[in-house]
Amino acid sequence: MHIRPETPGDITAIRDLTDAAFGQPDEARLVDLLRENGDAAISLVAEDAGHIIGHVMFSPMAAPIRALGLAPVSVAPDHQKQGIGAQLIRRGLSQAQMDGWQASFVLGNPDYYTRFGYAVDTAKGFTNVFAGPYFMALELTPGALKTPFAVSYAAAFDQL
Repeated sequence: MHIRPETPGDITAIRDLTDAAFGQPDEARLVDLLRENGDAAISLVAEDAGHIIGHVMFSPMAAPIRALGLAPVSVAPDHQKQGIGAQLIRRGLSQAQMDGWQASFVLGNPDYYTRFGYAVDTAKGFTNVFAGPYFMALELTPGALKTPFAVSYAAAFDQL
């Protein structure tokens, strides 16, 4: 398996993969909208034997610091539970740090995302429409999240 940045030739395969991974089209529409709006800050694919088997996207968030939202993460149903999503997330977070992003937020299952350093407690106090027990934050630059602020996902999230 090889992880690499998305290319224009991957778009159809990413859409098909995301539809299959989630069993409905909303997340694939989200990926397309983020890309169309110029909000695909980091978009990586996992490729095996010439086939796209995984995808992750990070998009800029409205915040007083450089923050990214992680969503969605898609893995082909026949390749799930093999660590592909985890590898994509780790590579994306590494890229985010190299690119100077200061924090990342995610809405999801704490049992899964805490393994990457995301924490519900870190996100407490941050104003967001999704704030609650599934909204988590990860500091990529020390001190970036010491003072809570309002943070919101890219406009594409509101269009679903």
